[in-house]
Amino acid sequence: MGDPEPATALSHRQIAVLLSTVLIVAVCGIVYELIIATVSTYLVGNSVYQFSITIGLFMLAMGVGSYLTKFIQRDLIDRFVLIEIAISLVGGISSTLLFIVFPYNVFYHPVMYGLILAVGTLVGLEIPVITRIVSQAGPIRSSLANVLTMDYVGALIGSVTFPIVLLPFLGLFRASFLVGLLNVAVALVNVVTFARVIRRPVLMGTITVAIGVTLATGMVLSSVLAGYAEGQLFRDSIIYREQTPYQRIIVTRSDFNGRIRLFLDGHLQFAEQDEHRYHEALVHPVMSVPGRPRRILVLGGGDGLVVRELLKYGDRVEHIDLVDIDPAVTRLASTFEPIRRLNGGSLSDPRVSIHHEDAFNFVRRAGIIYDRVIIDLPDPHNEALNKLYSVEFYRGLRRRMSDEGCFVTQSSSPFFARDVFWCIARTIEEAGMETYSYRITLPSFGIWGFTLAAVDGPAPKTFDIIDRTRYLTPQVMAAAGAFGKDSGPPGNLPVNSMFEPRLYHLYMKAMRR
Repeated sequence: MGDPEPATALSHRQIAVLLSTVLIVAVCGIVYELIIATVSTYLVGNSVYQFSITIGLFMLAMGVGSYLTKFIQRDLIDRFVLIEIAISLVGGISSTLLFIVFPYNVFYHPVMYGLILAVGTLVGLEIPVITRIVSQAGPIRSSLANVLTMDYVGALIGSVTFPIVLLPFLGLFRASFLVGLLNVAVALVNVVTFARVIRRPVLMGTITVAIGVTLATGMVLSSVLAGYAEGQLFRDSIIYREQTPYQRIIVTRSDFNGRIRLFLDGHLQFAEQDEHRYHEALVHPVMSVPGRPRRILVLGGGDGLVVRELLKYGDRVEHIDLVDIDPAVTRLASTFEPIRRLNGGSLSDPRVSIHHEDAFNFVRRAGIIYDRVIIDLPDPHNEALNKLYSVEFYRGLRRRMSDEGCFVTQSSSPFFARDVFWCIARTIEEAGMETYSYRITLPSFGIWGFTLAAVDGPAPKTFDIIDRTRYLTPQVMAAAGAFGKDSGPPGNLPVNSMFEPRLYHLYMKAMRR
C-alpha cells in the first residue's frame, strides 16, 4: 500500500542531510545497545549472557519496529523527528536509570528488558522511514542501497568508538547523555531542513530543544548522578572512582572506622581490615619453599600488596616483574595515598618492573625464567579471566619457570564455590604439576582457598613461615590443608580449557547458588 500523500522532490542538500542522518542514528543505536549490555555486565556479571540477551532482544525489537512502519502512511518527516526525540530521551537516560533501579533487585531486569525493547523498536522504526523518504528522490533500489550502506558504516563507527573513546574518556553516564544529544541534533537538523514540509515545525523544534536541554543538563550533572547512583551500590562512602578501558575502579572508605576497600567492576578486591591475611597466605607459603627465590613474577596484584609482602625477604629477592593489564590500577597504587599507605610504596622499589599487558600473552612470550610465580587475579567471572585459569595458560607458565620453581594462585572459595576451587587444582595437575591446596578464613570473603604447585617433583606440604607476618604462622599453615566433607574435592571434575571454558560455567553456577 503506497503513501496517500504525493511524493515531494528532494534537493541534493536534503538527500545529503538524510544520508548523514542514517549514519548518525546507526552510531547512536549500536552505542545504546553497548551501553545497556556494559552496565548489566558491570552490575550483574556474566558478560556473554548480558551481551547475548541484549543483542537478541535488540534485534527482535528492531524487527517489531520495522513491521510497525507499515502503519505509518503520511507525515514521514514529522514521524521521524518524533522517533528521534523519543530515542534520545530513552537512550540518554538508560545508564542512569539502570544504576538507580539496581538496588531494588526485583525491578532491574524488567527495566533492563524494557529499555532494550524500547530502544530497539525505535531504532527499527528509523531506517524504513528514512528509506521511504529518500526513495522520493529516485529508484527504491538505489535509495535502499545508499541507506543501508550508511547504516552499516555507522554501526561500525559506533562499535569501535564506544570501547576506544566513549567508555574510557566519558564513562557510561556521560556517554549515554552525549549520544542522546546526537539524536536530538539529528532531529533538530531535520526540523530546520524540512521546515516547509513538517506540519508544526515550531512545536517540533521547541520539543526537540527542550529534550536537548534536559540531556545537556544531565551530562553536566553526570558526576553528581554517578555519585548518587553508585553510592546506592556500596555501603561505605566512595572516595575514588574511575572508568578505564578495562574496568570500573571504585575505592570506598568506611564512615565507621575509616578503612578502605577496592572494587573492580563491582567485585571486592581487598578490604583493609583483613587484606594482610589474604596476601600473607598467598605469598609466604610459596616463598618458604626451599631454594633461593631470586626472580619473581606477579600476575595481577597491581595494588602493590603482594609486592609489599615479597619485599620482606630483603636481598633474597633480586627482581620482581609485575604484570597488570590496567595502568590505572598501578598508578592508583603508586599515587593514591590511602592505598600507597597500605602497600608501603612497594611499587617504587627499584627491583620492581611493571608491565601493562595481558598476563596470558606475557607468559607465552619467551623471556626471564622465574623461581616463583604468584597469581593474584580476580575470580573467573568472565571469559577473559577464564583463560588465565586454563590448562593452556598453566602449560605456558611452566615453560617460564625454573626446574625447582613453584607457583601459587588464588582459587576462590572451597566452600561457596567448591567445584571452582578443585577444578583449578585439577587443571594445574593436567598441565603436569603436582598441587597442594589450602584455605584460610577472611572476614570479608569467608573461607578462601589457594593452590600451590611445583614444576618438578612433589608439591611441598610443610612451610617455614617467616616471623614478619601479622597473621600467618607455621601452625596456621599446618591446619590450612585440611578440608571438611563439605569442602573437600568432589569427584569427576572437568579440566578447564580456553576452548571449553568449564571453569567459567562452574563459577556462574556457584554464583547463582
